[in-house]
Amino acid sequence: MSSDWNPSLYQSSHAFVWEYGKELVGLLAPKAGERILDVGCGTGQLTAEIARAGAEVVGIDSSPAMIDEARGNFPDLQFEVAGVSGIAYREEFDAVFSNAVLHWVREADAAASAIARALKPGGRFVAEFGGRGNTRALLDAVYRSMEELGITEPEKHNPWFYPAIGEYAALLERHGIEVNFAALFDRPTALEGAERGLANWLGMFCARLTAAVPEEQREKFKRLVERHAAPQLWREGKWWMDYRRLRVVGRRAG
Repeated sequence: MSSDWNPSLYQSSHAFVWEYGKELVGLLAPKAGERILDVGCGTGQLTAEIARAGAEVVGIDSSPAMIDEARGNFPDLQFEVAGVSGIAYREEFDAVFSNAVLHWVREADAAASAIARALKPGGRFVAEFGGRGNTRALLDAVYRSMEELGITEPEKHNPWFYPAIGEYAALLERHGIEVNFAALFDRPTALEGAERGLANWLGMFCARLTAAVPEEQREKFKRLVERHAAPQLWREGKWWMDYRRLRVVGRRAG
């Protein structure tokens, strides 16, 4: 997972990430006295939401910049720089929570193994992230734009893992997490920033995908993406992202 994040841009223009995540916290239903791990905590807003229930929360993120921001936002909470695949905890948590992160982790098998190890027997796993078909229209526009700039095989630069329900449920169950609930659903999301919304999104989330685009062509690339994406993603005076989310609830076998 990339650690090249801009916390200021994230907080100023992408608050929808944690605003939608509040519903997922409700599904987690944290309780006072529980110990919970927030995987990919970003700037800490959902970590704090979980802590308000009285749970003891540890937030981890692979980005040092995001963790610095989280510590500044919520100095009373515990945050650590760590990637999910490298979690060193063993049977320490009543629950592992993750919002809008696991589609960045292409080493999904290692991540599932680490999450299972971190859970106490009977501990629950609650996550939501990009599922099969996520950002399909956006990716079509990106690939077309890269090809127009002379970049061959643009798909090989895709940094994301967008699994189907059956694929991810089987992965979890191989590591001892029984899946109790899973859903894949469309969630079109309005991007903040009006006309700049898509460019801001590309700047925030696509550094790895667009690394193959020469620096001097980056602005042209953004304009090409906007042109190709507009028929499907521009409406009502704003940009919309064609998100499809995979929501999973499971429990480590006791």
